[in-house]
Amino acid sequence: MLRFLKLVVLGIIMIAIILVAVANRDPVTLELLPSKLAPILPLSVELPLFMVVLVSILVGLMIGYILEWLREHKHRKTAAQKKREVGKLEREVETLKKKDRSEADEILALLN
Repeated sequence: MLRFLKLVVLGIIMIAIILVAVANRDPVTLELLPSKLAPILPLSVELPLFMVVLVSILVGLMIGYILEWLREHKHRKTAAQKKREVGKLEREVETLKKKDRSEADEILALLN
């Protein structure tokens, strides 16, 4: 059910994106520098408006993902450290279990 709902929402988003693209096909000039710097280094591109909007959204998403990934670095580092510590403790428990078994075997051998 959740997967179906996810697909429906994704379909609605895709339809909205297509409608925005069809409604905004007119070309716009995208100036990459302010007008006072344009004589020094003229950088402008003519693109359909929907491409400017979609690329802006994608760039914003990528920046957000990168910043979130950097913010979570300390949590991933702590989790890796705890995982190593758990592994070390599990090995120590196994060593202690083996040691206890061997002592029990010696006691049983003395009793027999």
